Amino acid sequence: MTNRGSGLPRPRATWWREASVTATAFALCLLGGTLQADGDAVSPPSVAAYVIAVASCAVLPLRHRAPLVTMAVTTASGVLVTPLGLLLSPLVVAPAVLAAYSYSVTARDERRAAGAVLLISAALLVAATPLFGALSWKDASRVGAVAAFPLVAGVLGHSVHNRRAYLAAMEDRALRAEQSRDSEALRRVAEERVRIARELHDLVAHQITLANAQASVAAHLFDTRPEQTRKSLHELVETTSHALDELRATVGLLRQSGDTAAPAGPAPGLSRLPTLLDSFRRAGLEVSLHQEGTARPLPPGVDLTAYRIVQEALTNVTKHADTGSARVRLIWNRDRVTVSVADDGGSGRTARTAPTASDRPPGYGLIGMRERATAVGGHLSAGRHPDGGFLVRAELPLPPAKDAELPLQPAEDTELPPPPAKDRDAS
Repeated sequence: MTNRGSGLPRPRATWWREASVTATAFALCLLGGTLQADGDAVSPPSVAAYVIAVASCAVLPLRHRAPLVTMAVTTASGVLVTPLGLLLSPLVVAPAVLAAYSYSVTARDERRAAGAVLLISAALLVAATPLFGALSWKDASRVGAVAAFPLVAGVLGHSVHNRRAYLAAMEDRALRAEQSRDSEALRRVAEERVRIARELHDLVAHQITLANAQASVAAHLFDTRPEQTRKSLHELVETTSHALDELRATVGLLRQSGDTAAPAGPAPGLSRLPTLLDSFRRAGLEVSLHQEGTARPLPPGVDLTAYRIVQEALTNVTKHADTGSARVRLIWNRDRVTVSVADDGGSGRTARTAPTASDRPPGYGLIGMRERATAVGGHLSAGRHPDGGFLVRAELPLPPAKDAELPLQPAEDTELPPPPAKDRDAS
């Protein structure tokens, strides 16, 4: 069988439940019809009792789809009990009580539901109270029960409605919390993957670029300057050994878990900048460092970001720029530090046999630098310099200045202007 109201099949259990409820209400209503008006004798149900029972119970299956119609029909049937010569008792008005309960359970407007239930009780109270004659205590208790049963059913239905709403809200809250936990876990996994990829990129790109430059120098000087070639090869061995050590330490750190994780070494920062610049100088890139303002300790995240930006920018100069020199500049202000790396775009580098920038696919160097700067609340721009070459410029936030800062001598060169928006692909 199908539900014609919705066009969807109804579960067999629903039909059995509706049939059971209707049959029970019919039996109670018919049982109430066996009582005589004097209340002292019981006789077989009359035709009027069958009419009242059938009329009031026939609409009960509609109480969920048309609750107001069901309440009106069942209440009207209860009001007609007395004019038809039957005794108005709580058993006869069982269909009206059931309709009041069902409407209170499903009603969205509590005031409307309360008004409908009160209207049922008032109508049955008026119908059960005799207009003429004295009212005995027995009749008074019966009239009170007839009027009270719909009210009790309404209160019970309202409680069930609130309980269902509470359980639904708790289930929805639990579902949302589970979805939020899953989304948060996926977000953290994605962020961790990006962070690992960025760290490995900066590490591998820097060391491999230096090794490639040293190998290119050695290949170029192999026939003409054997001593210089031997020195370049020795530096190449040191570079690759250092790269393996850092890669092994990074992979070991990623494999650590729980309380058994060994303490990791300090993250690199601007204090290791001279060592970083020396590694590029050994690879054939002339790097100069200029500082302005008052240097002070940086937060670990900002310190690591500044170091990685200088490292990646110089790596890009080594790989992509047709020049043999680069300038690193640190400008210390009260609330920020500006890190800039620029090359002159000249042609002063020793020739290499490695592929040129145009032969390589676009990489993630600039993307990683921007992500690092944004993660600490800074900003990074990169593009062609008006005077030639390429400029990477990052502004990173600083904590409030303290009195125990060490002033540095200002540099003699002028501040570089900000670059245009056009970027160069970096690995």
